Amino acid sequence: MLRKLLSYFIPINIFKKKSKLSKSIEVTWNNGELVIDSENTNYSYGSLQRILKLGLKNIGFNKISKMEHILVLGVAGGSVIKTLVEDIRYKGKITGVEIDPEIIKLANQYFNLKEIPQLTIVIDDAFEFVLKTKDKYDLIIVDVFQDTRMPNFLYESFFTDKICSLLRSKGFILFNTMLLDKKQNLLNETYISSFIKENFNIYAIPRVEKHNELIVIEKLV
Repeated sequence: MLRKLLSYFIPINIFKKKSKLSKSIEVTWNNGELVIDSENTNYSYGSLQRILKLGLKNIGFNKISKMEHILVLGVAGGSVIKTLVEDIRYKGKITGVEIDPEIIKLANQYFNLKEIPQLTIVIDDAFEFVLKTKDKYDLIIVDVFQDTRMPNFLYESFFTDKICSLLRSKGFILFNTMLLDKKQNLLNETYISSFIKENFNIYAIPRVEKHNELIVIEKLV
Protein backbone atom coordinates (compact mmCIF):
# COMPACT_ATOMS: atom_id res chain seq x y z
CA MET A 1 0.00 0.00 0.00
CA LEU A 2 2.87 2.40 0.81
CA ARG A 3 4.43 1.82 -2.62
CA LYS A 4 1.10 2.50 -4.28
CA LEU A 5 0.71 5.80 -2.41
CA LEU A 6 4.29 6.88 -3.11
CA SER A 7 3.81 6.13 -6.81
CA TYR A 8 1.55 9.18 -7.14
CA PHE A 9 4.69 11.26 -6.58
CA ILE A 10 7.39 9.09 -8.17
CA PRO A 11 7.34 5.75 -10.06
CA ILE A 12 8.31 2.83 -7.80
CA ASN A 13 10.04 -0.01 -9.61
CA ILE A 14 9.50 -3.44 -8.02
CA PHE A 15 10.92 -5.77 -10.70
CA LYS A 16 13.34 -5.47 -13.61
CA LYS A 17 14.73 -8.14 -15.91
CA LYS A 18 16.68 -8.28 -19.16
CA SER A 19 14.73 -9.63 -22.12
CA LYS A 20 16.05 -10.92 -25.44
CA LEU A 21 12.95 -9.65 -27.21
CA SER A 22 12.08 -6.45 -25.33
CA LYS A 23 15.55 -5.36 -24.11
CA SER A 24 14.21 -5.05 -20.57
CA ILE A 25 10.94 -5.66 -18.75
CA GLU A 26 9.96 -3.68 -15.67
CA VAL A 27 7.04 -3.88 -13.26
CA THR A 28 6.39 -0.49 -11.70
CA TRP A 29 3.87 1.27 -9.48
CA ASN A 30 2.95 4.47 -11.37
CA ASN A 31 0.17 6.87 -10.33
CA GLY A 32 -1.40 4.19 -8.17
CA GLU A 33 -1.38 1.59 -10.94
CA LEU A 34 0.80 -1.47 -11.41
CA VAL A 35 2.17 -1.41 -14.98
CA ILE A 36 4.58 -3.34 -17.20
CA ASP A 37 7.07 -1.31 -19.24
CA SER A 38 9.75 -2.17 -21.76
CA GLU A 39 12.94 -0.10 -22.02
CA ASN A 40 11.24 2.82 -23.77
CA THR A 41 7.48 2.40 -23.62
CA ASN A 42 4.46 1.18 -21.66
CA TYR A 43 3.68 -2.48 -22.43
CA SER A 44 0.61 -3.19 -20.32
CA TYR A 45 -1.84 -1.37 -18.06
CA GLY A 46 -1.54 2.37 -17.56
CA SER A 47 -1.78 4.32 -20.83
CA LEU A 48 -1.88 1.21 -23.00
CA GLN A 49 -4.94 -0.10 -21.21
CA ARG A 50 -6.69 3.25 -21.72
CA ILE A 51 -5.77 3.25 -25.42
CA LEU A 52 -7.21 -0.17 -26.18
CA LYS A 53 -10.23 0.38 -23.94
CA LEU A 54 -11.09 3.42 -26.07
CA GLY A 55 -10.89 1.25 -29.17
CA LEU A 56 -13.17 -1.36 -27.62
CA LYS A 57 -15.65 1.37 -26.65
CA ASN A 58 -15.62 2.54 -30.25
CA ILE A 59 -16.58 -0.95 -31.43
CA GLY A 60 -19.18 -1.17 -28.66
CA PHE A 61 -19.06 -2.96 -25.30
CA ASN A 62 -22.52 -4.43 -25.80
CA LYS A 63 -21.53 -5.82 -29.19
CA ILE A 64 -18.31 -7.32 -27.81
CA SER A 65 -20.06 -8.93 -24.84
CA LYS A 66 -22.07 -11.08 -27.26
CA MET A 67 -19.07 -12.35 -29.23
CA GLU A 68 -17.96 -15.98 -29.08
CA HIS A 69 -14.20 -15.93 -29.69
CA ILE A 70 -11.63 -13.12 -29.44
CA LEU A 71 -7.99 -13.34 -30.58
CA VAL A 72 -5.35 -11.11 -28.95
CA LEU A 73 -2.06 -10.89 -30.86
CA GLY A 74 0.45 -9.48 -28.38
CA VAL A 75 -0.65 -10.22 -24.81
CA ALA A 76 2.19 -8.70 -22.76
CA GLY A 77 0.74 -8.27 -19.24
CA GLY A 78 -2.80 -8.88 -20.40
CA SER A 79 -4.32 -5.44 -19.79
CA VAL A 80 -6.72 -5.64 -22.74
CA ILE A 81 -7.80 -9.10 -21.58
CA LYS A 82 -8.55 -7.68 -18.13
CA THR A 83 -10.64 -4.95 -19.80
CA LEU A 84 -12.60 -7.58 -21.72
CA VAL A 85 -13.28 -9.68 -18.64
CA GLU A 86 -13.68 -7.06 -15.90
CA ASP A 87 -15.14 -4.03 -17.69
CA ILE A 88 -17.09 -5.62 -20.54
CA ARG A 89 -17.96 -8.82 -18.61
CA TYR A 90 -17.06 -10.86 -21.66
CA LYS A 91 -17.79 -14.56 -21.10
CA GLY A 92 -16.66 -16.04 -24.41
CA LYS A 93 -13.38 -17.66 -25.41
CA ILE A 94 -10.15 -15.65 -25.55
CA THR A 95 -6.99 -16.84 -27.28
CA GLY A 96 -3.89 -14.79 -26.47
CA VAL A 97 -0.70 -15.08 -28.51
CA GLU A 98 2.58 -13.80 -27.04
CA ILE A 99 6.10 -14.40 -28.33
CA ASP A 100 7.89 -13.58 -25.04
CA PRO A 101 7.35 -16.21 -22.31
CA GLU A 102 9.03 -13.98 -19.71
CA ILE A 103 6.24 -11.41 -19.99
CA ILE A 104 3.60 -14.11 -19.51
CA LYS A 105 5.37 -15.21 -16.32
CA LEU A 106 5.11 -11.64 -15.01
CA ALA A 107 1.48 -11.37 -16.12
CA ASN A 108 0.65 -14.50 -14.12
CA GLN A 109 2.68 -13.43 -11.09
CA TYR A 110 1.64 -9.79 -10.77
CA PHE A 111 -1.70 -9.60 -12.62
CA ASN A 112 -3.16 -13.11 -12.09
CA LEU A 113 -3.69 -13.68 -15.80
CA LYS A 114 -3.68 -17.46 -15.27
CA GLU A 115 -6.85 -17.17 -13.17
CA ILE A 116 -9.00 -16.14 -16.16
CA PRO A 117 -10.80 -19.40 -17.00
CA GLN A 118 -11.76 -18.70 -20.62
CA LEU A 119 -8.25 -17.59 -21.59
CA THR A 120 -5.82 -19.79 -23.55
CA ILE A 121 -2.27 -18.46 -23.88
CA VAL A 122 -0.17 -19.58 -26.85
CA ILE A 123 3.57 -18.82 -26.85
CA ASP A 124 4.22 -18.15 -30.52
CA ASP A 125 5.08 -15.51 -33.08
CA ALA A 126 1.89 -13.67 -34.10
CA PHE A 127 2.63 -14.06 -37.81
CA GLU A 128 3.26 -17.79 -37.49
CA PHE A 129 0.12 -18.28 -35.41
CA VAL A 130 -2.05 -16.49 -37.95
CA LEU A 131 -0.72 -18.74 -40.68
CA LYS A 132 -1.53 -21.90 -38.70
CA THR A 133 -4.82 -21.23 -36.93
CA LYS A 134 -7.96 -22.89 -38.26
CA ASP A 135 -10.33 -20.96 -35.98
CA LYS A 136 -12.53 -18.00 -36.86
CA TYR A 137 -12.82 -14.95 -34.60
CA ASP A 138 -15.34 -12.19 -33.89
CA LEU A 139 -12.64 -9.73 -32.83
CA ILE A 140 -8.89 -9.71 -33.49
CA ILE A 141 -6.82 -7.29 -31.40
CA VAL A 142 -3.39 -6.59 -32.90
CA ASP A 143 -1.04 -5.11 -30.29
CA VAL A 144 2.36 -6.37 -31.39
CA PHE A 145 5.46 -4.39 -30.39
CA GLN A 146 9.07 -5.03 -29.57
CA ASP A 147 9.78 -2.03 -27.35
CA THR A 148 8.74 0.90 -29.59
CA ARG A 149 9.14 -1.02 -32.86
CA MET A 150 6.28 -2.57 -34.81
CA PRO A 151 7.36 -5.56 -36.93
CA ASN A 152 7.17 -4.91 -40.68
CA PHE A 153 4.81 -7.82 -41.33
CA LEU A 154 1.96 -5.98 -39.59
CA TYR A 155 1.66 -3.65 -42.59
CA GLU A 156 2.11 -6.26 -45.31
CA SER A 157 -0.95 -6.99 -47.43
CA PHE A 158 -0.46 -10.73 -47.00
CA PHE A 159 -0.85 -10.45 -43.22
CA THR A 160 -3.82 -8.07 -43.49
CA ASP A 161 -5.53 -10.39 -45.98
CA LYS A 162 -4.95 -13.33 -43.67
CA ILE A 163 -6.36 -11.77 -40.51
CA CYS A 164 -9.34 -10.45 -42.47
CA SER A 165 -9.98 -14.00 -43.68
CA LEU A 166 -10.09 -15.16 -40.04
CA LEU A 167 -12.99 -12.86 -39.16
CA ARG A 168 -16.50 -14.16 -38.72
CA SER A 169 -19.44 -12.27 -40.20
CA LYS A 170 -19.58 -8.68 -38.89
CA GLY A 171 -16.31 -9.12 -37.02
CA PHE A 172 -13.70 -6.48 -36.17
CA ILE A 173 -9.93 -5.98 -36.16
CA LEU A 174 -8.52 -3.46 -33.65
CA PHE A 175 -4.93 -2.55 -34.63
CA ASN A 176 -2.85 -0.50 -32.19
CA THR A 177 -0.03 1.49 -33.81
CA MET A 178 2.64 3.84 -32.50
CA LEU A 179 3.44 7.04 -34.40
CA LEU A 180 6.76 8.56 -33.34
CA ASP A 181 7.85 10.25 -36.58
CA LYS A 182 6.67 11.36 -40.04
CA LYS A 183 7.61 8.04 -41.58
CA GLN A 184 5.30 6.13 -39.28
CA ASN A 185 2.49 8.63 -39.87
CA LEU A 186 2.88 8.15 -43.61
CA LEU A 187 2.89 4.37 -43.14
CA ASN A 188 -0.51 4.51 -41.45
CA GLU A 189 -1.93 6.88 -44.05
CA THR A 190 -0.78 4.58 -46.85
CA TYR A 191 -2.10 1.50 -45.06
CA ILE A 192 -5.57 3.00 -44.70
CA SER A 193 -5.76 4.60 -48.16
CA SER A 194 -4.60 1.43 -49.93
CA PHE A 195 -7.03 -0.85 -48.08
CA ILE A 196 -9.61 -1.82 -50.68
CA LYS A 197 -11.70 -4.85 -49.78
CA GLU A 198 -15.25 -5.58 -50.72
CA ASN A 199 -17.54 -5.87 -47.68
CA PHE A 200 -14.97 -4.28 -45.34
CA ASN A 201 -14.69 -0.81 -43.82
CA ILE A 202 -11.55 0.78 -42.36
CA TYR A 203 -11.07 3.91 -40.26
CA ALA A 204 -8.66 5.40 -37.73
CA ILE A 205 -9.10 6.69 -34.19
CA PRO A 206 -6.29 9.28 -34.30
CA ARG A 207 -3.83 10.37 -31.66
CA VAL A 208 -4.79 8.29 -28.68
CA GLU A 209 -2.51 9.14 -25.71
CA LYS A 210 -0.34 11.38 -27.95
CA HIS A 211 1.72 8.74 -29.82
CA ASN A 212 -0.80 6.01 -30.59
CA GLU A 213 -3.32 5.65 -33.38
CA LEU A 214 -5.91 2.89 -33.49
CA ILE A 215 -7.02 1.43 -36.81
CA VAL A 216 -10.37 -0.38 -36.94
CA ILE A 217 -11.30 -2.81 -39.71
CA GLU A 218 -14.92 -3.92 -39.79
CA LYS A 219 -16.35 -6.82 -41.76
CA LEU A 220 -19.72 -5.60 -42.95
CA VAL A 221 -21.39 -8.93 -43.77
